[in-house]
Amino acid sequence: MVAKAVRSALIAALVIDLAVLAYLLLWPRAPRWTEGEIATLRSLWLGSLPPLPPDPSNRVADDPRAVALGHKLFFDARLSGNGQVSCATCHQPERLFQDGLPLGQGIGTMTRRTMTLVGVAYSPWFFWDGRKDSLWAQALGPLEDPLEHGGNRAQYAHLVARHYRAEYEALFGPLPDLSDRARFPASAGPVADPAARAAWEGMRPEDREAVTRVFVNIGKAIAAYERRLMPGPSRFDAYVQALLAGDAKGMRSALTPDEIAGLRLFIGKAECTHCHNGPLFTNNDFHNTGVPAAAGLPMDIGRAAGAPQVLADEFNCLGPYSDAGPDACADLRFLKASGKELVGAFKPPTLRNVAERAPYMHAGQFATLREVLEHYNRAAPGPVGQTELLPLNLSRRELAQLEAFLRSLSGPLNTPPELLRPP
Repeated sequence: MVAKAVRSALIAALVIDLAVLAYLLLWPRAPRWTEGEIATLRSLWLGSLPPLPPDPSNRVADDPRAVALGHKLFFDARLSGNGQVSCATCHQPERLFQDGLPLGQGIGTMTRRTMTLVGVAYSPWFFWDGRKDSLWAQALGPLEDPLEHGGNRAQYAHLVARHYRAEYEALFGPLPDLSDRARFPASAGPVADPAARAAWEGMRPEDREAVTRVFVNIGKAIAAYERRLMPGPSRFDAYVQALLAGDAKGMRSALTPDEIAGLRLFIGKAECTHCHNGPLFTNNDFHNTGVPAAAGLPMDIGRAAGAPQVLADEFNCLGPYSDAGPDACADLRFLKASGKELVGAFKPPTLRNVAERAPYMHAGQFATLREVLEHYNRAAPGPVGQTELLPLNLSRRELAQLEAFLRSLSGPLNTPPELLRPP
């Protein structure tokens, strides 16, 4: 009986060994990459993301107290004309800080899609057209936009004085005395609302300046919070880490053969890295890719409108509310503000977690990743300007492999959990 049991155990072990051998022989070998390809993969790896660059225009950008205040302001719906819209209304943490809608929805319906805020602090330009050059300036735009928050800067200054005085003054110094409503109306600002605009124009210049300083500091605190919104590693990153370590088993467990084939297309034949390069899979520049116009919306010329706007913006890096010296504003000082290549050009968003961020393009023109890839594959001309695309002529299988790779870019957020929910 013992011999029979031993024989059975040996046979079972042999079967297992043969199964493992067959598995190793039949599983595709780890693909070979050239030195140039490995360098490209390393450049896309999240492990190559450099430390977050400082923002000289915002002296509290990395102050933990500003992060805490900005966290509260980000989720505060009182920062709106109707008391129902916060930054988190469109930039929803559970949706990777966007909203899943073709067009943003605040007090009204906007003309563009909500961009994710994950990793956005690495960008020198903000919004689809780059009309702002800092996170704090970006935060201020929606607060006064009639379709977004729809409020005004005097309203927000009074809100801070009532509810955030101690936290604000610990960062920025004493608040102005806003108690005299003849000097500081409850609602006033350079906005579309006629009553608020008239009240603003009736204020003394020094009082308008005092209110604007509070308004600016609201943006700087929100920006400090948004700088903490970072992506975490995906299966693609695990693959590259294993590749760099010479870990063939780790490579096989990270990506499927189709995903690896899609990765080869991404860095090669499909030319995706022309726009989507670096660890955040965006070059933060502006490109015309022939995206069709969105039905029912006015013609959108993208960067051709955004570049002049950022130069004229009172809140830009060279403006009086920036904490930066002129030497720290090179991006703005050397900005190309005109040219046919700017017409219809938009900023390519990060591709990290792209599979969870449908619909796509600046006005949600494409509902699925496959539609996006089909567009790039045929390179149809767009409504304005000159598209940069040439037809890729990828096969159905190649498109499927490319889509499979893009789905491997999904990963968790590398942000403290307490910052992903209202305080």
